[in-house]
Amino acid sequence: MTGFASGQGEGFDHRWSWDIRSVNGRGLELRFRLPDWIDGLEAKLREILTNQIKRGNVTVSLRVQSNAQQDGTVTLNHPQMMSVLEAMLQIEEQASAMGLSLAPANAAQIVGQRGVLEMEQTTPDTEGLKQTLVNEFTSLVTDFVASRAAEGRALEDIIGSQINQIENLTKQAADLAEARKDDQADRLKQQLARVTGNVEDIDPARIAQELALIAVKSDVTEEIDRLGAHVATARDLVQQSGAVGRKLDFLMQEFNREANTLCSKSGFAALTTVGLELKTVIDQMREQVQNLE
Repeated sequence: MTGFASGQGEGFDHRWSWDIRSVNGRGLELRFRLPDWIDGLEAKLREILTNQIKRGNVTVSLRVQSNAQQDGTVTLNHPQMMSVLEAMLQIEEQASAMGLSLAPANAAQIVGQRGVLEMEQTTPDTEGLKQTLVNEFTSLVTDFVASRAAEGRALEDIIGSQINQIENLTKQAADLAEARKDDQADRLKQQLARVTGNVEDIDPARIAQELALIAVKSDVTEEIDRLGAHVATARDLVQQSGAVGRKLDFLMQEFNREANTLCSKSGFAALTTVGLELKTVIDQMREQVQNLE
């Protein structure tokens, strides 16, 4: 099920922004884009999400920036400075011996030499920052779940309407199956007349057996009954709280199986038309069910 939530925060000399979004998925797949210097953060966030969400492809993005002007303290490396000064002195002496005059060096040039000034990196309080982020993420997930729930309520209306269509088409199929009996009887009589007119000494018992077999193969009572039972089950699932997407996804396979069998056994144009309409609505409902958790 699709969903979205975002947020911002600040603390521990840092500021950050959240982004959580999900798209449809058959199972639960979590992707995290987090700062790698906050140890253990992903494990905490993953635990929170898996306790709240059971289905969907979810991406969590967190961007963290430091508020500090500098990330550390500048210190003077005395041994390196002395090495630089001694090297400069040797250069000046050699230049003087060769009759060359060099401009005097200033302090800025000296400290600009590699290693004379060093930056002492400060280690941020990652534990305090991590706990703050975890607490904030918990509230953000609540908003995220609420956005998915809002979409779920809209989908409930759509799927409920599709269940009603399937129920109405199933009732039409039942009426047409009853009306088909006279047509079947006429066609069987015609077929029997052609057979008995061309074949001598036909065993009446064999004829009765073949007619019974034809009747069984063309009977759609079970398919119509199962479609009605699936309609009741679908309504019950939609009204339940919690994750029902997988169950409905499986039920759509059963709906489709019965509709296919109904079409294959129809032998009656009007009934076949209703069966094809059933397949269309079932396929549309299947697409919506895949959006559910």
